[in-house]
Amino acid sequence: MENNTSLFRNSGNYRKLHSYQKAEAIYDITCFFCEKFLRRSDRTIDQMVQAARSGKQNIVEGCKASATSAETEIKLIGVARASLHELWVDYEDYLRKISYVDPVKGRIWEIESVEAKKMYELSCTHNDAAFYMKIVMPRPPETIANIAICLLRHTDYLLFRQLQALEKKFLSEGGLRERMTRLRKEARDKKQ
Repeated sequence: MENNTSLFRNSGNYRKLHSYQKAEAIYDITCFFCEKFLRRSDRTIDQMVQAARSGKQNIVEGCKASATSAETEIKLIGVARASLHELWVDYEDYLRKISYVDPVKGRIWEIESVEAKKMYELSCTHNDAAFYMKIVMPRPPETIANIAICLLRHTDYLLFRQLQALEKKFLSEGGLRERMTRLRKEARDKKQ
């Protein structure tokens, strides 16, 4: 419950957010994928790792900024979502390039495919990065790319829902300036 007598809101514990936990798993998977399957000279490595890191870190920063700025929190969660979308497209690009040589290997799992449905079930029940690393480490790169895409899809949905909740919270509670004005008025009223 929010403390109505405090200027600052409690900032959330980002480590408990499913969106953060999944973003952490995506980051670990991406680092492993890039190190193991992409050529060291490939600029895509830096792009993918930075997009994965940005997704994760912006959730952290947004969560901590929430104590003083609802606007900053909303913006940073939006940046996290955009960064993870960039990574999603990188994985799709990887699979598209493979599909020119081998259409079966380069297939992107459709949302209704057996594989994607199984990954969604796992994603609904598991958030631990170590769990996913055990799954991806023995798999071929095209399977890992599809696993990452499935996790990115689910994380995107979670971040969208998080943004909806933040919007609702902002509309009901307002921002820092509104709290400052209200608390200052209450303090003046008490003196009188």
